Amino acid sequence: MPNRDLEFRGISKEHLGMYFEELGARQITYSFPFIYSADSWEGQVLSEREIFFTQVFKVNAIKIRISANDERELDDLIKKYRYKTTRAGG
Repeated sequence: MPNRDLEFRGISKEHLGMYFEELGARQITYSFPFIYSADSWEGQVLSEREIFFTQVFKVNAIKIRISANDERELDDLIKKYRYKTTRAGG
C-alpha cells in the first residue's frame, strides 16, 4: 500500500482529522497516532510539535501519513486533502 508523509503548520490536529472524515474516513483511535480508515485508504495524524520563529511567535507542526491502495488513488486523495488545508493569506 503506497503512502506519503506530509507536514502541516498552523492547522490543529482536530481540523486535520475532520478533513479525513469529510473525505469518507472514520476515526479508529483517539490518541497518537490518530488513525482514520476508509474502504481503500487510511490517514494517520502521527505527531505534533511546536516550531518557534522568535521567542513569542510559534506555530504547531503536525505530521500526517496517507496510504491508499494504489498510486493514482493516493495522488487523488492528497490533492483533495491539500485543497481542504489551503489557507488564503490576508
